[in-house]
Amino acid sequence: MTEATGGPEAPQAERSRADAGWAALAGVLAGGAGLAVAELVAAVVAPGSSTLFAGGAAVIDAVPPGLKDFAVQWFGTNDKAVLLGSMGVVLAVGAAFAGWLQLRRPPYGVLLMSAVGVVGAMVAVLRPDATPLWALPSIVGLGVGVLLLRAAVARLRPAPGRAASGGGATSGGGVDRRGFLAVSGLAAGAAVLALAGSRVLSAGSTAVSAVREKLRLPTARTTAPPVPAGAELKVDGITPYVTPNPDFYRIDTALIVPQVNPQDWSLRVEGLVDEPFEITWDELLALPLEEHYVTLACVSNTVGGDLIGNALWLGYPIRALLERAKPRAGADMVLSTSDDGFTAGTPLEVLQDPDRDSLLAIGMNGQPLPVEHGFPARLVVPGLYGYVSATKWVTSLKVTTFDADQGYWTPRGWSALGPIKVESRIDVPRGSVSAGAVTVAGVAWAQHTGIGEVQVRADDGDWVTAELAETVGPDTWRQWHTSIDLTAGDHTLAVRATDADGLVQTEDEAPPAPDGATGWHTVNVSVS
Repeated sequence: MTEATGGPEAPQAERSRADAGWAALAGVLAGGAGLAVAELVAAVVAPGSSTLFAGGAAVIDAVPPGLKDFAVQWFGTNDKAVLLGSMGVVLAVGAAFAGWLQLRRPPYGVLLMSAVGVVGAMVAVLRPDATPLWALPSIVGLGVGVLLLRAAVARLRPAPGRAASGGGATSGGGVDRRGFLAVSGLAAGAAVLALAGSRVLSAGSTAVSAVREKLRLPTARTTAPPVPAGAELKVDGITPYVTPNPDFYRIDTALIVPQVNPQDWSLRVEGLVDEPFEITWDELLALPLEEHYVTLACVSNTVGGDLIGNALWLGYPIRALLERAKPRAGADMVLSTSDDGFTAGTPLEVLQDPDRDSLLAIGMNGQPLPVEHGFPARLVVPGLYGYVSATKWVTSLKVTTFDADQGYWTPRGWSALGPIKVESRIDVPRGSVSAGAVTVAGVAWAQHTGIGEVQVRADDGDWVTAELAETVGPDTWRQWHTSIDLTAGDHTLAVRATDADGLVQTEDEAPPAPDGATGWHTVNVSVS
C-alpha cells in the first residue's frame, strides 16, 4: 500500500485487496453514522419511528410461532436484546458489502444503502398509530449514510487520468488516503455525537418514570386478604409466594417500552355496546378500587419454566366497566389494544364473570405499575395466558366477536382462547444431594380453579402425595413439599398436579404453541 505522500507502490493485487477492506470499513462507518443520525431524529419525532426499532417490531410481527418459542426458550427475557444485536450484525455486514460494492461497481453500493433506508421508512410509517413524519428518521439517516459512503469510497478510487500504467495510484496522488481517513473519522464522530444526542433526548422522554415515582396510589376500597403464614414454606431454593416486581417476568412485543404519561392516558370502551364511554386517569383513581392476588403465566412458558409470577394487583373490576357500557347481544369477545398497537382477544364471558377478579390494574405489589409492566394501566385476568388477556399500556376495550376480530397472536397460529393448563414445577433439589431423606419442593398452579393435590415420584416408583402450603385463593399458585428417600446414584424426580375439580396434569408432552406446553416436569439428581 502506498503512503499518502508517495513511496514504493505495492503490487496491484495487494493494493486492491487492501482498498476493498477499507471500502468495507467505510460502508460500516457510513451505515453506522446514518443509523445513529436516524436515532437522533427519531428521539425528536417519536421513539417508535426509529429505523432499528421499527424494523425489529416488523420482524417480531412476521416471525412464526415456532421461531418465537425458540427465542423465548433460549434467551428468555433477553430475547429483545438478542434480536436487536442480531439486526445490528446483519446491518453491519450489509453496510460492509455496500462499501465494497461501491468501490467495485459504483453506484450499486449507494443504491443498496438507499434501498435499506427506503425499506426502513416504509416499515416505520406502516406501524400502528404512525404518521408520515415517521419516515423522516430513515430518510435523514439514509442521506447522511449515502453522502459519507460516496465521499469515503471516492477517495479510494484513483482520479481519472492520474493512474499509473499498472493500474495503481501515482505517487503524486490518485488514491487520497488522508482524505479517506478524514471522511471515515467524520463518520465515526457523527455516529458518536448522534448517539449521544439521541440518548440525551431519550432521557428527557423518560419523564414518565419521574411521574410514576411521585405517584401515590389510592387506598383500595376492597383489600386482599393477608397472605397466610403457611403460604411461604421455609425451604431454601423454593420460589417465593409473591414475586418481587424486579423479578417478575416480562414477555411482550414492545422493543421500546411505551412511555405513557397518566395525565395523557385514557381508556375507551366501545364496539358492540349501547353506551360507549371514555375514562381518564383521574376518573379511574376516583373509582372504588380492589386488591387481588393473581398469578400470571406466559403461553411461551415451557414445562418447568419460569415465565410465571404471582403479585398483588390493584385496580378496577373490568366487569364493572363492561356493565357501564352495556354489551349487546351476540358479542362474545373483548379486543384490548395497547398503546404500541398490540391486541389481545379475551372471551367476554370471562371478563363478565362475577367470580373472577379481572382487573384494569394500576398497582403491583403496593406500587404503581412498573413502566415495563404496563404503567399506567394494564389488564390482569385470572386463568388465561397473557397473550389473550394481559394487555399492557392498555388504551381501549372493544366489545366485538371472535368472528369479526382477532388478537395479535391468533392469526400467527396461536389458539384464540388460551385457558391456563394445570402445571407444576420442581424447584428443589437441583444437582447433587446426600443419600437419605431428600426434601422435594416447588410450586403448582391451575389459576382460577385452584390446586387440589400434588404428587411426586422418584424414577418409576410410587407417587407420593406432597403437603400443600396455604394460599390466598384459587387464582394463585401454591407451594408444596415432601420428603423422599433416595439411595446413592442418579435418580429422576417427576411431579404432577391435580386441580380442585379433579383434573390431573397430563403426562403427554406438547410445545407451547398453539395453546400452552404440557407434560410432567422432571429433574435429574445425583445422590452421594
